[in-house]
This record gives sequence, C-alpha cells and structure tokens, in this order.
Amino acid sequence: MKFETPVAVQWLSEFTGAKLVGDKDQLATGINEIHKVTPGDISFVDFEKYYNKCLNSAATIIIINKEVECPAGKTLLVTSDPFTAYVKIVNRFRPFEPANKMISESAVIGEGTIIQPGAFVGNHVRIGTNCLIHSNVTIYDHCVIGDNVIIHAGTVLGADAFYFKRRKEREVQYDKLVSCGRVIVEDDVEIGAGSTIDKGVSGDTIIGKGTKLDNHIHIGHGAVIGKNCLFAAQVGIGGKAIIEDEVILWGQVGVSKDLTIGKGAVVYAQSGVPASLEGGKIYFGSPVEDAKTKMKELSWIKRIPEMWEKLNPSSK
Repeated sequence: MKFETPVAVQWLSEFTGAKLVGDKDQLATGINEIHKVTPGDISFVDFEKYYNKCLNSAATIIIINKEVECPAGKTLLVTSDPFTAYVKIVNRFRPFEPANKMISESAVIGEGTIIQPGAFVGNHVRIGTNCLIHSNVTIYDHCVIGDNVIIHAGTVLGADAFYFKRRKEREVQYDKLVSCGRVIVEDDVEIGAGSTIDKGVSGDTIIGKGTKLDNHIHIGHGAVIGKNCLFAAQVGIGGKAIIEDEVILWGQVGVSKDLTIGKGAVVYAQSGVPASLEGGKIYFGSPVEDAKTKMKELSWIKRIPEMWEKLNPSSK
C-alpha cells in the first residue's frame, strides 16, 4: 500500500511508541511485505532468523523487536511487538469503510461494462470497459479490474489475507494481520463461478492478462498469476506463489505458498506442488514429479502383486 502523502518517521515513532534508530529525517511512502518492498516502504520483522533478509531488503523503514546496527540509509523503529505496530499503521491509513450502497459512489466503472443485479462493488474500485460482472459477485474495496473481463456469479475478489500470528499465552490465540493490499485483474481475464481471490496483506494479488480461471478456484494473498494461464476447477494457489505465463493447472491441483512455477509448465489433475517447478515441463503426482517418470512408477506399482507371486509361488 502506498500512502497518499509521505509520512515522517518521527511521527511513526510517536504513533507506535517505538524507539527511533538511524536516519531520523526519513519519509515513509508506503507499507509492504518483505517480498514486495520498494524504497520508501515500511516493513516489519519479529523473528531473528529473518533479520538479515529484512535489513538488507529495499525497505527503508523497518519495525523490529530488537535494537541492532542500523544499515546506512535506513531507519529502525524498535518495539517489543512489531506485528501490533504494523497493524496499527495499517488501520490508521486504510481504515475499514462501511458500504451504504450495492455499487459505491466512489467506484469508477468504464463504458460498456454491465453489472448484473445483486453484484456488490466496493469503495474505490476501478473497473475497465466492456466487462461483464454477473449476479452475486463481490468486489471488495480498492480492487482494480481491467478491460473485457468476465466474472461469473458468486465470485469474491479482495477478501482478507489468511494471515495470523499465534499468541499461545492468550485464550484467543490468533491475531489477525489486517490486510491493506489489493486484487488487480488485468485485461481479457475470465473468472469462473464461486471463485475466491484474496488481496495481498499490503501488496497486490495479480491475475495476468488473458488468464482464464474455471469455477471454484482459490488464489491466496499476494500471489502473482502470469499472462494466458489456464486453471481448471478447484485449483488452489497458496499465498505469495508466483505462477509464470502460460501455465496450465488441471482440476484440483494444490500449489503451496512462496514458490514459483515456471513459464509453460503443465500440472495434471489432483497433483500437489510443494516446491518450485521448472517451466516448459509436464508434471503429475503428489508431490509432483516429471509426468512420464511418475506414470512409469505407477505402472510398476501395479505390477507388484504379480511380481510377488512369481517370486513367492508358495504364498498363493
């Protein structure tokens, strides 16, 4: 998320109660997750094993739970609970806005776009030209939809990220990391009925130009789906996954978070993808392998009873 106007780190220090270390004259221009930060952004880290990654990232202002040496050109906001400080900033600069109409007056809708009865279009949504939004589609605040997009009934764009911090010492153990990101749907995309595409925690979930999604697809927070991809029914994509251009995922493929599937890869139905895949290949299985290798393996498995009988004739 980018701020409408830059915010002084001195103010951020006072607002969050954090100790200011490093450059005290910085201006924050946005807030973002570590994998999407750009110069001027605020990020946070509360696990020591991620300190180096965060401190050496593009983030300019870092909320951290321990005072460490501050890299040149950066500012640290030191607090015992960076998670809570981060959420406080998000709630200040992107507070929840209740809706009072099915189509918000602040939404911008392009010429030739049809919005069927029962669809909800939230605050500050932008929809391009010649789109078709079917009944009971829900488009949360700040989503951006390109031209010539079709969204079928019952789909939800922009629900919150599934992101929580566990507090074992509390009766209610899971603290919600409030989402302030967006969903961006590029031109010529079609999204099937009953699908859900979550917004990023603070960055964008992106569906690339020309991509086609079947019914009952789930795209997790901050995922980036490339151009001209094809996903069959019940595909699930974990948060922050990167799916490059022209990838085909057949029915019920499950893709874990924080990985990349390379351009032109094909994954057969009911496969599980736990780690990154090279592009231009065909995969199958759970966990996935090269499809030809996996098919040979399954063929040999089917022959095990026959082989056992041959090796142990007395066992009949």
